[in-house]
Amino acid sequence: MRTVVIVARILLGLVFLIFGLNGLLHFMPNPPEPAPAVAFFVALAQTGYMFALIFGTQVIGGALLVLGVAVPFALVILAPVIVNIVAFHLFLSPALLPMAIVVAAIEAILAWHYRTVFAPLFGAVSRP
Repeated sequence: MRTVVIVARILLGLVFLIFGLNGLLHFMPNPPEPAPAVAFFVALAQTGYMFALIFGTQVIGGALLVLGVAVPFALVILAPVIVNIVAFHLFLSPALLPMAIVVAAIEAILAWHYRTVFAPLFGAVSRP
């Protein structure tokens, strides 16, 4: 199981590190997208900060996973990004939905492995 977790962690980390860097540096061409997806990207670009925030988060989370440093933190910061990736491909650009589901599954496998770290987040709140 340890080998599966290491491979999953490095694979997920490389996906986010490479695609996050590509979002910032544009070294790989993007596939053509349907009109609704293009409109979504245009809206994000017009904010002036969303692309840097999204892709910067991907680079940081991916690097942490590849290095094996603060893995639970990396999983936490990448979780909303993954939810958005799945929703984007589900509603706006379904061609790559299977890949998005694979990424979400790898995240789920890693979250399950680190479930003891996350357990306090779901426990009852005790007040002093």
